[in-house]
Amino acid sequence: MRTSEPGVDSSRPFGAHLRMSWWKPLLVLVVPALAMVALQVAFYQVVGVIEGSDDPMSPTFTPLKLLAINLSVALSGVLAVLLLARLARAPWRSLLSFPRAFDVRRLAQYLLGAAVLVGAGIGVVALVAPESPGWVAFGVSGTTVLMLVITLVSTPLQSVGEELMYRSAVLPAAASWVRAVRPALAVGLVVSSLAFAVVHGSSDPWLFGYYTFIGAATGLMAIISRGIEAPAAFHVANNVLFSSVNTLMADGEGYTIDRSTDTGDPSLLILAAVNVAMVVLVWARERRAR
Repeated sequence: MRTSEPGVDSSRPFGAHLRMSWWKPLLVLVVPALAMVALQVAFYQVVGVIEGSDDPMSPTFTPLKLLAINLSVALSGVLAVLLLARLARAPWRSLLSFPRAFDVRRLAQYLLGAAVLVGAGIGVVALVAPESPGWVAFGVSGTTVLMLVITLVSTPLQSVGEELMYRSAVLPAAASWVRAVRPALAVGLVVSSLAFAVVHGSSDPWLFGYYTFIGAATGLMAIISRGIEAPAAFHVANNVLFSSVNTLMADGEGYTIDRSTDTGDPSLLILAAVNVAMVVLVWARERRAR
């Protein structure tokens, strides 16, 4: 059975439910990512003027820089969904969940479970490899408080923006290149995971591999649950909790995220295990619900 929408096939699962010309997914891959970079550069320049900075592109986060990068990702995620909906001639809601409706209760349940798992992962890292995240010392200042407020308000938008870009848009767009369902889902997972890793700009093999693994895990969450509530919840919990801890452990200053060579290490396997645990949680919950 096919829907009346020309770009949507209701006989196929979420993640492989779109039909479009072969060249259109390339636009979905490239245009939102370029828009995100352009917005970040533009916002950083504005922040540099406001803060009177000589180096507005410095990797050290200030409150305004954190807000700038979060808003740029959020806006790019919305752009990705709207672009794909237009190119595929599909309802934008079908890119959030399909064939079921978007479920706020499901989102809340997964957010609670993800917060517990991510919190446990942070605790293990603190015990086993406290030097790995680059934490300096606990400290609270005016900068710390403002960073925490901006983290709580805007980091969920950034996290959802990345899910819109790579699980709502790139995953089904790339999967449309293949007609058989399982190979299509595999192609969508591989392309969206690699694109997610590339856009994070790390030259370190541990970090690049970890970002690829996150992309694959969250893609599986979306496919298993037939929507983005689970991966969005996990992404929000992960980014908000880690950003909050990074802020509190920066000794009252802004923190830096270093993704250059030799910045990753095997402690990332702990965080990878958290991703696996979340996939298992989603599988168990969805199986029980069905």
